[in-house]
Amino acid sequence: MEERDERVDDGAGGGADAGGGGVVSSGSQQRFGEPEGDVYEWFRRGARMLAQGNPAAAEQLLARAAAAEPGSRSIREALARAQFDAGSYVAALENFRAVALADPSDDYAQFGWGVAAARLGDFETSAEHLALAVAMRPENDHYRAALRQTRATLAAREGAFGPLLPGAPGYSGPSAGVDGPGPGTTAGPEPTGDPERSGRDRHDG
Repeated sequence: MEERDERVDDGAGGGADAGGGGVVSSGSQQRFGEPEGDVYEWFRRGARMLAQGNPAAAEQLLARAAAAEPGSRSIREALARAQFDAGSYVAALENFRAVALADPSDDYAQFGWGVAAARLGDFETSAEHLALAVAMRPENDHYRAALRQTRATLAAREGAFGPLLPGAPGYSGPSAGVDGPGPGTTAGPEPTGDPERSGRDRHDG
């Protein structure tokens, strides 16, 4: 998943060494079981782990940072991305939702909410928030592709392309009197994978 700007503009801290080997920069002592560094350093290290393809480890560190700075949208969004990549879709949805509710104009949070909902089988919610993301950033190919796929799944579920195949998103069992898939049957495509970053700078309020 492409990263946003790693800056934390809402007082999450800063000034720790990049290596993460120092003490909390505020001067407070490190508590037992707490990772070294301050909240900003946890955020930076978590973002690096996520970029390096280690979302499970990133999720643990970013969860610490989010607990320490619950009002930081940057940290919460990074945590949502780590949770999504780690397959924790319920948790990812809740964090994307929190960011989107705090700032409804955040197109990436709307997109993350939409793709997480799709992974959980809630394609109606997925279509709603992906449509919002596309309306905000119509030039974004990833947003438009995800919305097309979710709408195709909804159409397939409603029978526009014939009955769904077993295992397809939205499949709820064989229909009465149907022995097998008919001509033109298609399994609605599963929502696209990881949300792609927009590349825009991020500033928390």
